Amino acid sequence: MPADPPSAQRLIADCFEVDFAQPLPASAGGRTAYVATDRRDQRAGLMAVEVGRAHPARAAELVKFTAGPVAGVLSPVAHGAARDARGQAAQYVICQAPPGPPLLATGLARFAAWDESALIQQVLRPAAHALDLLRERGLTHRAIRPDNLYRLGPGEPVVLGCAWAAPPAMQQPALFEPPYVAMCLPAGRGAGSIADDVYALGVTLLCLALGRLPMAGEDAMEVTQRKLERGSFQALIGDERLPPVLHDIVRGMLAEDPDHRPTPAMLVDTEVARGRRVAARPPRRSQRPLEIGAFSVWTARTLGYAMAREPEAGLHGLRTGAVDRWIRRSLGDSGLAARLDEAVRVRAAQGEMATARDDSVLAMRAVAILDPMAPLCWNGVALWPDGLGPALAAESGEGASEPVLTALAELAGVEAIGIWATTRAERCDAATLRLDAHQHRALLRLKGWGGGVARLRYALNPLLACRSRMLHRESVVRLQDLLPALEALAKQGDAQAFGGLDIEIGAFVAARGELGIDAELAALADGRRTERQALAMLRLLAAVQARTRGPALPALAAWLAKRVSPALAVFKGRSRRRQREAALTELTAPGRLGALLAVLDDAEGLAADRHDHEAALAEASAIDRQIAELGSSADRRRSAARRIGQEGVAAIGVLALVYALLAGLLT
Repeated sequence: MPADPPSAQRLIADCFEVDFAQPLPASAGGRTAYVATDRRDQRAGLMAVEVGRAHPARAAELVKFTAGPVAGVLSPVAHGAARDARGQAAQYVICQAPPGPPLLATGLARFAAWDESALIQQVLRPAAHALDLLRERGLTHRAIRPDNLYRLGPGEPVVLGCAWAAPPAMQQPALFEPPYVAMCLPAGRGAGSIADDVYALGVTLLCLALGRLPMAGEDAMEVTQRKLERGSFQALIGDERLPPVLHDIVRGMLAEDPDHRPTPAMLVDTEVARGRRVAARPPRRSQRPLEIGAFSVWTARTLGYAMAREPEAGLHGLRTGAVDRWIRRSLGDSGLAARLDEAVRVRAAQGEMATARDDSVLAMRAVAILDPMAPLCWNGVALWPDGLGPALAAESGEGASEPVLTALAELAGVEAIGIWATTRAERCDAATLRLDAHQHRALLRLKGWGGGVARLRYALNPLLACRSRMLHRESVVRLQDLLPALEALAKQGDAQAFGGLDIEIGAFVAARGELGIDAELAALADGRRTERQALAMLRLLAAVQARTRGPALPALAAWLAKRVSPALAVFKGRSRRRQREAALTELTAPGRLGALLAVLDDAEGLAADRHDHEAALAEASAIDRQIAELGSSADRRRSAARRIGQEGVAAIGVLALVYALLAGLLT
């Protein structure tokens, strides 16, 4: 097994040690937890709560807790990665351990009912006080339910359990959430408001007072639909009765509109909470139901829910006018019908130019008009805007739903969040949401490894570990953890374990690094030129090492040197090329990727090589011209030589004759 990279040491934040031999069942609201110890002062009473790979921890909340713990809440104190006994790395949130057992065991449907005094003194007031402190810190809890409330023993006040190691409200049963939250994807419920925590606390009080969980055995859709039809309080209490004080308080806490619920500060004083009565107009109920797919709807909100669940059936009702007639005649709400009609006419005006996405926009707008408290609903998927990131993370992991992921990508691609916000501008910050939607679309449309769904997923989830298959045993959340993890893989020498970078690593670096590496990411996405890809990989990793000031990477440097060596072919001079090949080999030991890159990205050396190459070419051309000239004048030189030879022979003959004549005369 390779040495542990810094991202997966036994210590978290350099001081918290996880004891995997001591699990803490029923201590973290359904998540796996272990005993943790602060090595600095041997402080006990801590636990390490495991974070799911597909469900990142709540980054913004963990930052806000750096100001210190909140009284009455199992507050986080650190987070990071650790490696268990099997060598698997995971992320953990270190927080205070519960003082005792939970109020109820998970899954327990019936139990002994609490009396009113105990509920007010031991549950309502301490929980409300803790919620008020969270509100002052700009936090929400989003995991209040009986199995996530703890106390030291009978008669002691409760403390709110851990809620920071998973997306907000992800593990909340539909029973404990308002309908506009329960209908969402579990990971896409968003942080919500403190009023949502008040609602969950109200349901908890009601359950403890009744001694049972209402609607036990019913699925989330049935629970949500019944709450919408009858109102949350009436749907939950049924024919049961609560003590008068508790009845009035819980009824207010379960108000359908979050603006009508008492604040946590009011709940601390039961007289104030009981005296807060907000007049809310009861929803109009039709004389006869409207059939939308498998739903029989009686109110505008249930119609919105039916259209959110079955958008095709809802669109059919809008196009045929059945919805309009039902709202005007049976529900008697002409103003609502007029707003819906306007949305339908906008869609009809698009004519043949319209697409399936325009139908999705119409269905989304219709739901928002019918129920202004409803979340964003797109092609059967519901979520709150700040839940898009966690939803993308959850639907990109193992066991995810491809249609849901497609719907999430589509809503980001058409800036559906901005359209939805404009439709219900009175209940949200429409300008901010439109800007967010525009930025999401821009990231989604980036080409190559630096964009797309993967880039958007990492950008919206600062604590999401890199999803590369090569790193399945690691938990790389920070940019500075990436290179040590790759170095450990390169040391294995296993081509299957480490075959270079992939799209997940590219998107992770683009989202975490802000290194200006768009050209490198585009080159990595091009599979036609191996040496170009290898050089782009080296540039990218060298930039990461320089930014993070990471340790030496000899194994990774050696792996890269072999793959970038073909790029040395750009140097034409044989001696220079051999010198640089030798330099690459020598520079692998120090493990500095920037030095390797300098061997290849040497502009002066390349210019000198080109100059020498051009001079050599010019000299060779001159020699070639001389040879050509000699070849073209060969016939002329042969004729001249023959003539000169003949003339020389004749001259010699004449001289010989003269010599003979002179010799004869002298004799």
